[in-house]
Amino acid sequence: MQAPHVVVVMGVSGTGKSTIGQSLAALLGVPYAEADDFHPPENITKMSAGMPLDDADRVPWLDAIGAWAHDRTGLGGVVSCSALKRAYRDRLRAAAPDVVFLHLTGDRALIADRLRDRKGHFMPEALLDSQFADLQPLQDDERGVEVDVTPQPSVITQRAVEELARLDADRPA
Repeated sequence: MQAPHVVVVMGVSGTGKSTIGQSLAALLGVPYAEADDFHPPENITKMSAGMPLDDADRVPWLDAIGAWAHDRTGLGGVVSCSALKRAYRDRLRAAAPDVVFLHLTGDRALIADRLRDRKGHFMPEALLDSQFADLQPLQDDERGVEVDVTPQPSVITQRAVEELARLDADRPA
């Protein structure tokens, strides 16, 4: 990869954004930020109660993540963030125009199994359908790559590095 990028690891809950984000950051030698840490307490309370966030709930969260990415511009970093809708990614790009997206994709049944096995997280499996309903995959004019989450995390991370490097190789100088 051309360094330094800020990579936003995106996808629905349960795709492994935190696991892959931490692994990718360690491999690239850049800081990692967990998007869940940017949520205001009201958002966590709402999600813990099984209520999906609406766009208004996400604005301060996205702005905080965007500010972090902006501060890392030219230095590099990795941040996990669902970034499900194009408008959310546009908001992140408005704050940090050079961000690159890594969209973790997978089968709904596999992801639901992972959510059922996850302990101590405020995001319940019951909200997975709302996340898939909101998901707008990366479009051709968005700088990013997709990687399937079926393999083991080490394989996913290696594929992510390869795809991001290919993205850089295809970028005009």
